[in-house]
Formats: sequence, structure tokens, C-alpha cells
Amino acid sequence: MTEPDRKEALYGKNPDELAALCDELGMPRFAARQIARWLYVRHIEDPLRMTDLSAANRQRLAERCVSVLSAPEGVSASADGTKKYLFRTSQGHFIESAYIPDRERATLCVSSQAGCRMGCRFCATGRQGLQQSLPAAEILNQIVSLPERERLTNLVFMGMGEPLDNADNVLRALEILTAPWGFAWSPTRITLSTAGVVPQLERFLQASNVHLAVSLHNPFSDERAEIMPVEKAWPIAEVVEILRRYDFTHQRRVSFEYIVMSGLNDSPRHIRELSRLLNGIKCRINLIRFHRIPGSPYFSPDNETMIRFRDALTARGIQTTIRASRGEDIQAACGLLSTARLRGGI
Repeated sequence: MTEPDRKEALYGKNPDELAALCDELGMPRFAARQIARWLYVRHIEDPLRMTDLSAANRQRLAERCVSVLSAPEGVSASADGTKKYLFRTSQGHFIESAYIPDRERATLCVSSQAGCRMGCRFCATGRQGLQQSLPAAEILNQIVSLPERERLTNLVFMGMGEPLDNADNVLRALEILTAPWGFAWSPTRITLSTAGVVPQLERFLQASNVHLAVSLHNPFSDERAEIMPVEKAWPIAEVVEILRRYDFTHQRRVSFEYIVMSGLNDSPRHIRELSRLLNGIKCRINLIRFHRIPGSPYFSPDNETMIRFRDALTARGIQTTIRASRGEDIQAACGLLSTARLRGGI
């Protein structure tokens, strides 16, 4: 007698893995393509509903596989139309996703981890530490189970967690999102944000064609290390040197996120150093007003400072925009996502 096979999720598997599972269960390998269509085109993971499979094969899959897709457990609505959705993970942790409608665009800010271990001083997610890295299925669940799924035009991996600290699962999710057998999204509709996890950055750049956003926030290494501990392991200068080896002049874009904190990183010398650091890279800088979190020693700049900072960088030849804050009243704006209050349950 042998122990029963461990149950596993179908959702999140690629065609090769689905074919291997078909072999194991005595099913024809071409069934893998049928299963992939049910999973990623029709977004149905219950094998008993996969009607172009034989009844016997549907039953075999149902006995072997478990469901992982689940609806959000809560939602908060902002006065500006932004919605923040709460999901419970399979390990009992919580994550948040932000849905941001804007005229003809609708963007979902996707989380890749419950919490984060990067420890950025200005980020509420970083304060709660890391509880769990999400498997690919739970990353995709935020999209599939979103009530506004059909309206989505863009995805940004800028929610809770550092995507390249969970590179295997994030790259798997990106593959499913962009593959012809998967969601078949154009990579130009997706952006991944990273603080600069150097060991995984080059792997990401080679494996995927989605846009890249680098969390910069200070061009001086010593000052950046004070607010972003990642700088001590992987300096921003090293990140920039990697980016210089890639072509960002065609379909793929690179941008630098810069949260402006009053009196900390908004001086003329910061402008000069940003210009020096990014010289020769075809890029954009997105300026983000700091959103205050409880107990933070940092403060938001006024509008005049933001405009002056933008105009000075633009004058130096760097395309610079001020990103509008969305969902601040429901703690959904940049740097505010946190589920620390839910550690003991809802």
C-alpha cells in the first residue's frame, strides 16, 4: 500500500507541468492544452466543469487537485473611485490589492508577498515584516477573482512585497499572464517594481519583457541606505549599471520611482546627483508625494516643491512626472498597504 498522492493546485501550472500530470494520471498529453484553456482563458479550475475532458479524466483530476482561487474577503472604497481588496492566503495571512480606475484605464496594484522583508522606513508594508511569499496561483487570484476583472487594462506589481524577493513565483505568474496559452496579455500592459534585488534583476530582464520600475528615492548611497536597507546589500549604482546593458528605447520602458520627502531628498544637490546617476539611460522619473504613516519622522512636501523638483529634472533632460495620489483615504496609496492589524484574524 502506498500513501495517497498529495493534492495539488492545477492553477499556476504551465503546459509542460500539466502534460506531466496528465501522464501521471494516465490521461492523453493533449489534454494539457484543454486544461490550460479552462484555467487561463475561461478561469475555471474545477475539473468537473471541464466538459471537453472525458468523465473519467475529470474525476481523476478532481480527486488529485484542490481549488486555490478565492474571492476577496473585504473591500474598502475611496472617494476617488479607488478600491482596496483584502484577500486571505492559503496559509492564513492577508494581502491587499488596489484597483485604480482612471477614465479609459483601470489598473490593479498586485501584491507578491504578505508583508515584506525589505524594511524601507517610509513604507507601511515594510514595517510589518514578511509573513509569506505568495505562490503564482495566489498572485493571479488577485486578478482572476477581482469583481472588475473584465475592465482591467494594466497591472503593476507594486503592492505588498518585493517581487524579486519572490522571483520564482512572480516570473511564473508573468509567464502565465503573457503567454499565448495563458491570459495572452501584452507585456506592455504590465509593470514590475523592485527596490533592486540584484541577484534576480538580470534574470527578470532576460526572462520577461514587462516594464520595469526601480524604487530609487535617493541617489546618494549613504542617504538611501538610511531609508532603504536594501542599499547596503545591493547599491543603486550597481542596479543602474545592470540597466545600462539593456535597451529601453523600444517596447520596454524603465522608470524610477521617487517618493519625495520634505527636506530629506528634495534639494538641488539631489537633482544634480539624479542627473549624474541616470545619465545615458532612456527613462522616466515618477515623483510621488510621501504619504504619512503613523510614527514616521518624514513629511510630505508642498505642491510648489513637487512642481519645482519636476521642472528642474525636466530641464536636465530627464522626463519627469508627478504621480497623482489615489486611495489615500482608505490607506491604498503608495507605501500605505498593510495587513498588520489582521495578524490575529479579521
